Amino acid sequence: MAMTKADIVEALYTKVGFSKKEAADLVELVFDELKNTLAQSQKIKISGFGNFVVREKRSRVGRNPQTGQSIEISARRVLTFRPSQVLRSEVNSALEGKPIQPDSIRRRGSADDEDDEN
Repeated sequence: MAMTKADIVEALYTKVGFSKKEAADLVELVFDELKNTLAQSQKIKISGFGNFVVREKRSRVGRNPQTGQSIEISARRVLTFRPSQVLRSEVNSALEGKPIQPDSIRRRGSADDEDDEN
């Protein structure tokens, strides 16, 4: 189950005591500020959480898996997230002892791996 923007609004409403409208406005404001900063190719560092960075990727030659034909993959910008050591250790300790679900294991060549190439 994934956490949604509505879940974040609900958490602010419940834990902080904002009205739902105030909580929704605050969440929108934070996300808009994050988007605007990243759109200017600036790095976002959130202490104890991680870094969001826009990376430049060069064009490269790829292959169409259906036909085997070589194609050029154009240069592009990708958004990457690097978790902090604090976040990484908290997540690992919270999940310690729990079995790894096969669906959560990343497979090479899946759609999720598209932006992980160097």
